Amino acid sequence: MKDFFDNLARFPRFLISISLGIFFALFGQFKPLVKNPVSAIALVGLLVGIFMFLTFTLQAMLGLNSV
Repeated sequence: MKDFFDNLARFPRFLISISLGIFFALFGQFKPLVKNPVSAIALVGLLVGIFMFLTFTLQAMLGLNSV
């Protein structure tokens, strides 16, 4: 039974390491775009747009709108 809980305790570390690995891989792909100011502004605008789209979509799906 101790082996089971030891194995279960490893999953949060695994999740964190996988998440950080994906983040660093994606950041490495976008790193050259940040050097050019025009593409950096476009990248920030794209990220803000994606965040707003997800926010509005989840609000509508969950019925959190005040209207």
